[in-house]
Amino acid sequence: MHTRRQFLAASTAAITAFSTTSAYAAGPLSVVATTGMIADAVRRIAGDAVTVKALMGPGVDPHAYRQTRSDIAAMARADLVLWHGLYLEAQMEDFFGDLGRKRMVVPVAEGLPKDQLLGHDDYENRFDPHVWMDPSMWIGVVQAVAEALGEARPDLAGTFNANANGYMEELEVLAAYGTETLALVPEEKRVLLSAHDAFGYFGRAYGFEVIGIQGISTESEAGLNRISALVDMLVARKLPAAFVETSVSDRNIRALIEGAAAQGHTVKIGGELYSDAMGPDGSYEGTYIGMIDHNMTTIAGALGATVDPGGMSGKLGLES
Repeated sequence: MHTRRQFLAASTAAITAFSTTSAYAAGPLSVVATTGMIADAVRRIAGDAVTVKALMGPGVDPHAYRQTRSDIAAMARADLVLWHGLYLEAQMEDFFGDLGRKRMVVPVAEGLPKDQLLGHDDYENRFDPHVWMDPSMWIGVVQAVAEALGEARPDLAGTFNANANGYMEELEVLAAYGTETLALVPEEKRVLLSAHDAFGYFGRAYGFEVIGIQGISTESEAGLNRISALVDMLVARKLPAAFVETSVSDRNIRALIEGAAAQGHTVKIGGELYSDAMGPDGSYEGTYIGMIDHNMTTIAGALGATVDPGGMSGKLGLES
């Protein structure tokens, strides 16, 4: 087993080995993004002008993610590396600091206005990183992605800005769909209970109480007292549904459902939500808009609203 010191040494060696690669080599701009949501924004903004690799694919939990040697090599070769920031990739921050001395490395969510961010319960002076759960917040990240791409390829900056503006208009439509659809949920049922506390920005945007069994990071553990207290709350408030997440084990959710059943209250699984990763590659849910459309439609339907199962534009469940 490699020690952390050996791993960091290998990381530094890889960065140095590839540091002479031209950032303006002929052909498409080579971009590496940590999350699928960032990679999707790159594709929408830059199209064929880039090749983009997402390190964290469908079902991958970024809180627990550890970069591999092949990831290090890909980032060291890339013209541009985009990472989220806000402590989402906490375990990689030292590496990005080292890489940034050799390559263009941009934390695209770090520039969001601090007065718009939610505090992080587990870390002082840190913020909840899950800003993609509110399309209106994600627009700011898309702007940062467009600016980074334009800096990397100034000759295409005008095209990137035009594409980004069109994409941001689509995000505004998505946000409006959420406002309209989620308002159909009866007010007393606007409680979103899921595996970890990833939906704070969603709750703030659409007027939902959000309860995560674990904290903001999936690295935290839910104790028996926490599970017991949530079971009592489910029963007392007669909440109808809890939600599982594609990138987090459903063990704690099933424990809640079993605990409520033991007290005579039925809680159904309201559906599977995309929290820290998008849906399968090649599907509508494998895009940022499809991911959030799925979440909005699933939550609304499970909590009492009458919704079109095809979502905002009838694309849910279809290949993109």
